[in-house]
This record gives sequence, structure tokens and C-alpha cells, in this order.
Amino acid sequence: MAFQLSAGINVSEIDLTTVVPGVGTTTGAIAGVFQWGPTDERILVSSEVDLVKRFGKPRNGYNQETFFVAADFLSYANALQVVRVDANTATADISTAITQYDATANTDYANTVAYGFQDLTSKYAGAMGNSLQVIIVNENSFANSTYSGNFSESPASGTVHVLVLDERGEFTGTNNAILERYEDVSLSADAKTFDGTNNFLDDVLENTSAYIKIVESSSFSTSMETWISTEQVDFDVSFADGSNGDAEGLCSVASLQTGYDLFKNAEEVDVSLILAGKARGGSATSHDMGDYIIQNICEYRKDCIAFVSPDKADVVNNGSGTEVTDMIAFRNAMTSSSYGVMDSGYKYRYDKYNDKYVWIPLNGDVAGLCVRTDNLRDAWWSPAGYNRGIIKNSVKLAFNPNKTHRDSMYVKGINPMITQPGQGTLLFGDKTLLARPSAFDRINVRRLFIVLEKAITISAKSYLFEFNDEFTRQSFVNLVEPYLRDIQGRRGIYDFRVVCDESNNTPEIIDRNEFVGDIYIKPARSINFIQLNFVAVRTGVDFEEIVGNF
Repeated sequence: MAFQLSAGINVSEIDLTTVVPGVGTTTGAIAGVFQWGPTDERILVSSEVDLVKRFGKPRNGYNQETFFVAADFLSYANALQVVRVDANTATADISTAITQYDATANTDYANTVAYGFQDLTSKYAGAMGNSLQVIIVNENSFANSTYSGNFSESPASGTVHVLVLDERGEFTGTNNAILERYEDVSLSADAKTFDGTNNFLDDVLENTSAYIKIVESSSFSTSMETWISTEQVDFDVSFADGSNGDAEGLCSVASLQTGYDLFKNAEEVDVSLILAGKARGGSATSHDMGDYIIQNICEYRKDCIAFVSPDKADVVNNGSGTEVTDMIAFRNAMTSSSYGVMDSGYKYRYDKYNDKYVWIPLNGDVAGLCVRTDNLRDAWWSPAGYNRGIIKNSVKLAFNPNKTHRDSMYVKGINPMITQPGQGTLLFGDKTLLARPSAFDRINVRRLFIVLEKAITISAKSYLFEFNDEFTRQSFVNLVEPYLRDIQGRRGIYDFRVVCDESNNTPEIIDRNEFVGDIYIKPARSINFIQLNFVAVRTGVDFEEIVGNF
């Protein structure tokens, strides 16, 4: 107890109820080319609808593989961290000359007035911004506005009403659909609403709009607010000049690496399944991106797995018939790691946004199967096979390997995807990319240890700065053992032992201010090979005499 200087009662509360927490294992992550949204920023999406809302629909020939890898993962899961990479896109603006009319004098302003409002731009770069139309009316132009019916009354003096429309239907699928509506937004920089928030046009758009913003421009001496305040008719402009920049196959590996680097810090973002999407790199080094994710993200964090598909040319319309050879060459160029998983290719699926069928890599599906397994069982169950390994949204495979093909692929750590009549398309292997024989060359074992290490590490933080004595060591054992017994009861491990005593916390260890807990695990193994022996015997044979002799 704390020392007291005079008589009294001191109450202390000691918490010995610490437990090993459950940890998330179902959040995915991907970085790639998208049509819309902020670049180099992590955004959590929960569904394909949410993906479209935040990052736009897939554009034909531009980013279908990236988009549908993400969308296919979300068909199994409800949490995906997405980073849109900088692909040299251009922001849409209203840099074209605009004709405006004075309703009172019925004359135009020198016929065509080049307002040059390059400071009014789309919120994000990309060609989707070209679908935007902005209408702004003040108290003078409201009576003559063709859109006045969208507001109940004229703007107050010194304020404007703003409409943001989807002129070409890129965002909503409906031409001229209203995206956003703002009433009585002030043209004064120090304006506030009744609750004290900023009501200045620039601030409102910056903080609220999902589609447009105003940026400072030194090219024009007159501000946009000044122009708008004197207008006698609608300020009505359509955006232009936005472009999508590099398609996914041309986007630089450096840009993609920058995007994936946003998942590197485990303390900033919790992800478990990293989707490589489309294989990227030069024609001879298309493994580069997958290798980078494995080595620089997953092995660095040690709490997530990368999912990789081969290069599209290896399996889609491979006229030479060398699918297996090409996939093995792709895999051999990659590092050996238990933090990577490779599948055997591409599936043919329907693209409802462009009304066509497209080839999509399967790594989003394989990661999705891990989520399905977590939801149905636990992370330490295999995601492969007929019970949990069925793939969604597949019309056919680009390459459907036979038994001979599968034998060659599997010894190299490539997990076959197969289609069987009456069964559908399924994952037919559960290997990691670890080349040497080990328990960690299986997906379920690697994910088991990720769960154990992550959960026990979190709980072990509570022992930092405590004394390394018998009480603390026994407390640690009492914390971990019930957790491991629970995992054992859920068929994740065969047996375990926790050692944390004087044998591994020697005086030398204690003097270095260290604390050691050794946790021994016998992981459960998935069945990969089944041997069925059918033995025909004579009628008079006693089974007890022959059982076990074959």
C-alpha cells in the first residue's frame, strides 16, 4: 500500500481480470487503379455498392481486374481497406469559356466571357469528374433560374444556392440526377451558421461535398465569389478536361508500392489479408508486385498474408499450352515465404457495369475463402475443398488443371483452382509459398500462428514495466493457458505447453530487464491426401486376423 503520513484509510484497486482478446482476421487490403476517390489514402469499404460509391465503377479496359478482385473479395467479406494509387490522372474543372446572359439587359458579357474558373474543380482526379455540372444562383438570378424549383425560396442576401448534378450519369446511372444541394451558403469568408460552423462557400464544399471543391488560383484577380454575387442568371457550368491517366497494366510499380506501403504499419491499420490484384511489372518480372507485398508488408508486419495470382498471359489464351511451365516460372521468381499464397489463375465472370464478360484474377476469391472459413469455422481451418472452398461468380476458368498438372504445381506451392461437373469451381490446395518442408507451408497453420501471436502479444503488453518475479510469471501462464485450451477445444491445436519460470527467466535475463515466455504448439494439420484400401477376403476369413496387416 502507499505510505501515509497520518492515520487514514487508503483504497487500492488491482485488476487481475486481464484476458487474451479476440483478434480480427477478416479485413482485407488492396491498392490499385480506380476511377474516383482520394489517392494514397486508406478507405474502408464494406460492400461492392460502397466500393462503387467511393471509387467509381470499373471502366472497360481500364481497371476491371483491380475493381473485380476487390468486389469479389467483398462478396465473401464486409471489410476491405482500399487505396487508390496515383496513376497520373487529371482533375476535371471548368476551364472552358462560358457564355452568360444578363437577364435584365438581355445582352451577353462581350458574347463569351472566359471566366477561367480553374479553381472550381472536381473533388478527385479522373474522367468521372467530367460528368459533373454545377449550378449556383444568388438572390438576383433566382427568379430567372430554370432550377429554382429545387429550392423553397430565394437565397438570402449575400448567400447562394448550389446544385451539383450528374450530367452524364457516370455516378448514378441517371443523366442530370441531383447529387448534392446546398442552401444559403455564404460568399463571405467569415460567415458562420447558427451552430457556429463555417458557412463560407469554399469551406462548405471542402468539408461537405463529395464531388467538387474550390482551390486557390493566382491566375485570376477576381474571385469566383465576386463574379457569382453580380450574376443576373444561373452560374451554370459543366466540367471537362478530367482524364483517367494510366490504366492498371501501365501504372508504375513505384506508384503501387507507395499505395501498399500505407498498410505497412500494424499499429496504424489492422489488416489480415492483402490482395495483390493484377500481376504487375515488366513482361519478364510480373511477379514484382506480389513479391514486394510479401517481403515488405506481410513479412514486416508478420500478422497478415499476401494472396497472389499468376500473370494473365500465363493462363488466359496461352496458345502454346505451357500454362503449368509459365506459372512455375512465375512462382520460382518469387521469394519463399509462409506469408504468401498463390493460386493458379483467372476466372471468367460477368461485368454488369459494362455488359460483357471479363477475365479476373482469383486472389480476391482465395482471400475471400479465408473470410468464409473464419465465419463458418475458425482461421486455423483450411479454406480449400468441397466444404469451404467453392468460388463465387465464375463462369469458367482460364485453365482447369488435371491431376498431372496439379501434381507439378502443388510441389511448387501453387494452389490449383479446378472446376468439376456438379461441384463448381473450387480451391483445391492450401499451401503457402514456403519452399522448405514445414508445418508453415500450409495456410491454416500460418493463420493459426498469426492469430495466436497477435492475440497473446496484445495481452502481453499489460506486463510491460511490471516486476519479473514469480507472481508475474505465473500470472502470465494463467493468462495464456486458458486461451490455448479454448483453441485446442476448437480443434486448432493438438497440444501445447507454456513455460515461464526460472528456467527461461534466468538472473541474466532479469538483469537485462527482459521477460521470456516460451509457448510450444502442436498445430492441427489439414488432410491433403486420402488413402482408401478396399480389401477383398474369402468368406471364411476372420477380420480380426487381417485388420492392420495391409
